[in-house]
Amino acid sequence: MLVIWSDVFEKFLQGECLFADWSDDEISILKGEIHGRAILDLRLFGVGLWDAKREAVAPFLHGGYHGISMDLPMGDVTSLVAKKFVGLMEKIANWGYSAGSGVDLPSMAHPSPNPSGRFFFVGLRRWKAASIGPILNGGASGIRFVSDASSLRRVSIVEGDNVFVWGAGFSGGELEFVRERGGRIYRVEDGFIRSVGLGSDFVRPLSLVVDESGLYFDPSHASDLETILNTASFTEDEIKTAETVRHNIVQNGITKYNIEPRGRPDWGTTNKRIVLVPGQVEDDASIRLGCSSIRTNLGLLRAVRSSHPDAFIVYKPHPDVRSGNRSGVLGNHETSELADHVETQWSVVSCIEACAEVHTMTSLCGFDALLRGKRVVTYGQPFYAGWGLTCDMEASPPAFARRLRRLSMSEMVAGTLLRYPIYWDWTRMTRTTCENVLESIKQSQNKIEQTGDSGAVHPNFLRRTIRKFRLITGPRWQIGRL
Repeated sequence: MLVIWSDVFEKFLQGECLFADWSDDEISILKGEIHGRAILDLRLFGVGLWDAKREAVAPFLHGGYHGISMDLPMGDVTSLVAKKFVGLMEKIANWGYSAGSGVDLPSMAHPSPNPSGRFFFVGLRRWKAASIGPILNGGASGIRFVSDASSLRRVSIVEGDNVFVWGAGFSGGELEFVRERGGRIYRVEDGFIRSVGLGSDFVRPLSLVVDESGLYFDPSHASDLETILNTASFTEDEIKTAETVRHNIVQNGITKYNIEPRGRPDWGTTNKRIVLVPGQVEDDASIRLGCSSIRTNLGLLRAVRSSHPDAFIVYKPHPDVRSGNRSGVLGNHETSELADHVETQWSVVSCIEACAEVHTMTSLCGFDALLRGKRVVTYGQPFYAGWGLTCDMEASPPAFARRLRRLSMSEMVAGTLLRYPIYWDWTRMTRTTCENVLESIKQSQNKIEQTGDSGAVHPNFLRRTIRKFRLITGPRWQIGRL
């Protein structure tokens, strides 16, 4: 079904505007219509329309080819309508916007895969493939998932092919042959505002980052995010949007996972300086690649207690570690000697709001704390350090030598949350904005609070199994497996 909302669009589709160039007013109307609706089921007219044109606009429609069909021939005017329609879609592509987003998207700074090339993802479990595939699915036949580098060699990579890798996997040069043959490699990770629930509990992400230079947590060389923060000239509108986004995040207590209740912790202290130490997953790539002297939760606690002997130290275990899904658990004896309190009830946002400062290796909690105006001390090289916003304890780290600018917090937000990630709407199956994702998370939080459904964010074994089964067996897109 073709959905039509405006006289301008209707006249265009009926062939009444075929020979007139679009005016700025008409483009403005079309832009508003396309961005302001829930689902845009646009169809290309005619059979056999130029593949190059189809592939050029496919990534901007429903996240991929599955939003386009070729089944509405219109006789003699078909080719003219098709040409006009493709021209419109190319304008949308050039704007850097996505259908159904509701508001204008910023100019995307992340790399754009070649839509005419094939899409491969190396080394990904099937449930995770179903979680992130639709967001990246811009190829004509979807993304083909291969188990390892040797399997990828067998498909004969050619110039223009796109290869995606999760996180820091295959970083030992196993994929260098891709670049040698003219292909492009992108590293993918969860975005900074991910979901209401953990990925390890099979909750789909609302955002991803796609980085052709590396990844934000690997300080050995500049990532696309670091390049943005080092070189971008942010517009006045971007700064205003960044300030709005920051306000909404702080006002609604939003962070990466949003799984714990928000409230006012009662730690029974009024006269000591409260220092928050967020735990991390110790085998996480951000620690392996971004820390040198301190690389464990225990080592971090010892350093903080040594430098702040009179402080009231609150240790907050990482949710993945506490759930038993990842490594990094500290024993009661270890924590009781170094921390005055181990917080397992209240959200990390509540803890940040109640403390005076945050000490972290590379945790995203440091960024959350900066958003809330707290003093942040780092013991590694996280992406938000080295720009004049944090107190950095690492001695002469290579990443800081590259970070030449002093940034305002609004500039940090504009680069990190507006330009770098891809945001996704699972209801509309299309790209969206940071603002829309924040609103979606707020609504989900309110629903959980109203229904008291704690299992939505702390699922039992049965619920996790059902989620995994649904991801594997019921994707709304097509996977190619090699």
